[in-house]
Amino acid sequence: MIKALIFDFDGLILDTETPEVLVWQNIYKENGFELPIEEWEKTVGGYGISDFNPARHLTHLSGGRFDPVALQARYRLEADAIIHANPILPGVMDLIHAAQANGLKVAIGSSSPHSWVDDHTQRLDIYHHFDHIVCQDDVAPGRTKPHPDIYLKALEKLDVENTEAVVFEDSPNGVLASKRAGVFVVAVPNPLTIKMNVKGDLTVSSLAELSLQDLMER
Repeated sequence: MIKALIFDFDGLILDTETPEVLVWQNIYKENGFELPIEEWEKTVGGYGISDFNPARHLTHLSGGRFDPVALQARYRLEADAIIHANPILPGVMDLIHAAQANGLKVAIGSSSPHSWVDDHTQRLDIYHHFDHIVCQDDVAPGRTKPHPDIYLKALEKLDVENTEAVVFEDSPNGVLASKRAGVFVVAVPNPLTIKMNVKGDLTVSSLAELSLQDLMER
């Protein structure tokens, strides 16, 4: 019996990932280089297997012509402008409302810090919908996704077994973290991660095509 739903945040509730990669690609191209997308993809959904930093990498490629701090600041400003204009992804709130109406607990499990997730969920006026929000700050350094720690901590806080929860993820790192925690995972690739062949126990193109009743039956 399902007792809890656990949602990733970046790319699943709010598409923060597509704007970020597009901004870096533009900055690289503007300076005559190409973002190594295979390195970037390793960081999507978690930094457990890569510490790739585009600002430092581009500075190195340019022979030190750029200031990595200035590059990072420009990237953050341009990406945030796009992210703040983006709506919550389709189907997310319908599932959350249905879960709460049926007495299920709801949480977020994210590799991003609380400063990022808490601020965005408060800005979007959805913070109060979650029983718990578990972020990178809540696990040991280097233990974000694809390690299972974030989802194990979420299960602990929700007081449910791994067989009593469902995770919603958009990235390979997130899907692997869920599987390592022994939790059924629904993969919902976004425009960036669909190119990364993301597959879950169940895979859908949008949460708008999945009702809570459908999920219970499956």
